[in-house]
Formats: sequence, C-alpha cells, structure tokens
Amino acid sequence: MRKQIDERGFHPPQQARSRASLQRVLAAAEHVLAHRGIEEFTVGAVAEQAELSVGAIYRRFSGKDQLLHAVKDQLLTQLETNVGEVLRTSAPGLRETIGAFTQALADTFASHDRIFSELLDGQRAEGRERGLEALAAIQEALVGSVEPHLTEIARHDRDQAVRMAARTVIGACVHRAATGRYWPDGLSWTTWTLETTELTVAYLTSAATHHDQRKGR
Repeated sequence: MRKQIDERGFHPPQQARSRASLQRVLAAAEHVLAHRGIEEFTVGAVAEQAELSVGAIYRRFSGKDQLLHAVKDQLLTQLETNVGEVLRTSAPGLRETIGAFTQALADTFASHDRIFSELLDGQRAEGRERGLEALAAIQEALVGSVEPHLTEIARHDRDQAVRMAARTVIGACVHRAATGRYWPDGLSWTTWTLETTELTVAYLTSAATHHDQRKGR
C-alpha cells in the first residue's frame, strides 16, 4: 500500500498470510460498495461479506473511512500500474499511444465501474490528495510516451497540447464513471475508447488557428 494509507494509521502486513487476509477484506469492501452502495457501506457489512468478525476488521483498520481509503488507494494503484504497463508495450506512433492510454483507462474503470462511481460520489477532502497524485502520475506517463512522436503533433505548443489532451481524456473517463448511472451515454466502454481516441488524435494533429498562435495557445 502507499504512504497516504500509512499516514492514516494503517500499516501494510509483511507476512504472506496477513497480506492474503487483507486482500480478502478489500475484496469484500469492493463487493459491498458495488452491490449496496456507499450509503450502506459499514465495517459490519464488510465483515459479514468477508466472513470475519467486526473485531478482525478493526484490528487492521481504525474504521469505515480508513477502509474506504484503502480500497480507493488499491484501485488507483491498479490504474497507475495498468496505464504504465500498457504505454510501455504499446505500438509506436501517436495514434497507437493515445489509443493505448485511453484503452488502459477505460479497462480499469470498466472493470470497477460501480466502485469508482461510489468512491467518487463519496469522496472527502482528505482522500483527494491520493486521487490527484494518481491523475498527475498517469498524465506524466502519457507525456513521456508521446515524446518520441511529437513530430506528428501539429499544435503550436506541442507539450501543452499533449497535457491538454491527457487531462481531457482523464477527465472524460472520470466523469463517465461518476455519472454513468445517472446520465448514460448509451455507449460501451469499447466504443467510448475508440471515439475518444479519434477526438484526441484529431485535436493533436490539427494545426492551430492563426488566432490561437497569436494567443500562444
């Protein structure tokens, strides 16, 4: 687990048996979030799903908020890992890199769509730092991966354009996960990925207007 969880009093287990027990608890927490929502997310509900005593949960976590933080941290770590691995192995080229990045985001959010939605809906101020850290990390991962293909970008300020594209794709994915239950777009995640990739590549490969160049955008 990451530093932010340690700062909240949770210390990751060192022994394999304890790590397996932790994963059991986190899997149960994800299940409760997915099927009952954050309103019914309690330590007791997680303990029941994990087939453990409430005391066993409290021996590892101080309470509901710390448990939610641990679930969120694990999912964000998975997001960072997935994006990094996909970008390292993507085919060369601007379109391929943007497509791989968007696909990695979509795959992670799609496999935990209800979980991310609940976590985003119930986000508290103390949990935002970890989320912003993850978003910054995956943005920089894309910036680094696109660097060999900068000559394919037609914008006036190529670095700024890549960062703009990264933030837009990330923001669109987060927004879709957070609002999909209430404002569905009728698209599958696969279709969303393809369309978002096309939009992003079209922006990056289109020349800036004379007005944009004068403004330095």
